[in-house]
Amino acid sequence: MYLLRFAPLILKNALRNKRRSLLTILSISISICLLATMFSLYWSFFLRDPTADQALRLITIDRVSITNILPISYRERIRSVPGVREVMVMQWFGGVYKDSRDMRNMFARFSVEPRKLFSIFPEYRIPEDQKEAFIRDRRGCIIGKPLADRLNLKVGDRIFIKGDVFPMDLDLVLRGIYESDRDVEDLYFHHDYILEGYPVFKNYASMFIVLAEDQSRLAETAQAIDESFRNWPSETKTDTERNFEVGFLSYIGDVKMFILAVSLALAFTILLVNANTVAMTVRERTREIGVFRTLGYSEGGVLGLLLSESVTLSLIGGAAGLGLAVIVIAYLRTFPSMMVDLKPLTLKPAVVVACLGIAAMVGLASCFFPARHAARQPITEALRVVD
Repeated sequence: MYLLRFAPLILKNALRNKRRSLLTILSISISICLLATMFSLYWSFFLRDPTADQALRLITIDRVSITNILPISYRERIRSVPGVREVMVMQWFGGVYKDSRDMRNMFARFSVEPRKLFSIFPEYRIPEDQKEAFIRDRRGCIIGKPLADRLNLKVGDRIFIKGDVFPMDLDLVLRGIYESDRDVEDLYFHHDYILEGYPVFKNYASMFIVLAEDQSRLAETAQAIDESFRNWPSETKTDTERNFEVGFLSYIGDVKMFILAVSLALAFTILLVNANTVAMTVRERTREIGVFRTLGYSEGGVLGLLLSESVTLSLIGGAAGLGLAVIVIAYLRTFPSMMVDLKPLTLKPAVVVACLGIAAMVGLASCFFPARHAARQPITEALRVVD
């Protein structure tokens, strides 16, 4: 309450050197923007809860590597495991659509068993006539609405994909456009299309999508699946869909450590920038601080004013940085969903509080020692200083 009486003075002093204050705010805002973006990515990758439908799905792959293939006969054995409702083959195709150098042409392409797709992914909404057309046509495919809008595709259009992983090309007909609250930038086509063009693959599959009966027993079901293939030529690794997405990030490195390291580096950068600015400001105001002490202000009162000014400047920069982060995160949501779904990426209230808290702590830490030194300096010495 004591410092609230001096709020106008604190704000005026914090912004007294407009050029320096603007540069400091700009530096802090950029750092906080990047920090908030890193925190938001961390939450989206590692802390976000799965959706209700996603929480019932498991993914079974080869225990050694996702690039290894499994016998197709595993599908029936997995279906017989207690707690399993349905099993579907899913195969990553890869390939090139038009020009791979254009980010707009990047999207996931999977072959699936079309009659099982909508029971395993009930969140995919599609008109019934389009669904039936897709199921009946072996060259048919479906894509998400945002992807269709981005590529300017409509039902009935042909989609040509040049193979790279598989020695075959796809000549597909768009039979439906689905909508969903998550991950709507995939293309699905008939697995039989691959088997016809590449018959050697008819006895194998790269992964199985498993729909479980009970979410509370998901871990037990996953363990039972892997136990049923223990000591087989190709052992399996079964995990939740959410954990599979996170694990997929490991192929580009230790993303979790990278985000944490960048966040620490940004926090340290903010501290250095603010500390340098505060030290210069306090040195320039030594005589002014001596006048305050002459007028009866205590060491604690002067220290509180200086700390408040530093924290105010940091919080202004932090608030501006959060505003920039909202724009950056909105832009990231437009990126193609390849490894993880970026559509749920958002600036969470906890991230806002954390970033403002870091900005305030940096303001305090950077100002405390120079401010304490200035507040404790003898009045006579402070008044002798000439600007």
